[in-house]
Order: sequence, then C-alpha cells, then structure tokens
Amino acid sequence: MPAIQDTYPDDLGHCYGCGKNNPHGHRLKSYWHDGEALARFTPEPYHVAVPGFVYGGMIASLIDCHATGTASAAAYAAEGRELGTPPHRRFVTANLNVDYLAPTPIGVELELRGRAVEVKPRKVVVEVTVSAGGKPCARGRAVLVLTPDAMRQS
Repeated sequence: MPAIQDTYPDDLGHCYGCGKNNPHGHRLKSYWHDGEALARFTPEPYHVAVPGFVYGGMIASLIDCHATGTASAAAYAAEGRELGTPPHRRFVTANLNVDYLAPTPIGVELELRGRAVEVKPRKVVVEVTVSAGGKPCARGRAVLVLTPDAMRQS
C-alpha cells in the first residue's frame, strides 16, 4: 500500500514535512491500516534542541504532517473510497495543540500513531501520539480542513 502522502496530487505534494515533491523536506510517510495511520521517522543530529534531544518544533511539525495524512485517509475511508481517487481529499491545519510528555531522544526511531476522532465533509479532528522506544514523548490534537482552492496550483 502506498504512503498516504504519495497519493496526493502533484500540486499538493510540496509540504516541507511530508511532500513527495520537496527534496529538502522531511518526507514523512504515513500508512493507513484499520482506521489508524502509522509513520516512523528518525531525527537527525541537526534536529537538536539540547544535546541528545529533539527540538520541540520538529516534533510539532511531524505531528502536523502526520495529522494531515491521517485526516486524508480518514476522509477517504468515511466516503468508502480508495486513497488518491478524485476528488482529492487533502487537508491543511486549522489548529494544532501539542503536549510534550517527555524529552524526545535524538537518534531513536520515532513512531507516530494517528486516529481521527471526528470526520465531517470539510473538517477532520485527529489525535496523534509520538513515541520513542515504546515510550510516549508527545501528544497532539489537530483540526484539519480541506485545502482551500486558493492554495492549489491548478
């Protein structure tokens, strides 16, 4: 199964955090299975806040991008459609709240798990947990809305 982000149309694949068309970004890949999205990401040494620990903004950006992917997959699932089929269900963040539960170590693969807790035609609410070595480090809740036409290139 392709990553959720790889099903986005090209004009919506430039995100710094998850865009398949952004060679300088993180290129986060989220996978949908049984009502949950899963992603894995290993922060690099330059993602540092203080020696040994990940910068909080990096954690927020991972939650943000994983939440948008989760919203997309949940919207398709709610409509009974396959990922990537037109009309495209690509979301952007309207609100993001992050709780940092524990310092996140550098060099450890992070696991992100996302679930939609509310799915409406133009809005999805997603909760994401970030874990390192099986221990929760951060939790986020995001309100996502369908990408406005003004943000589309075509």
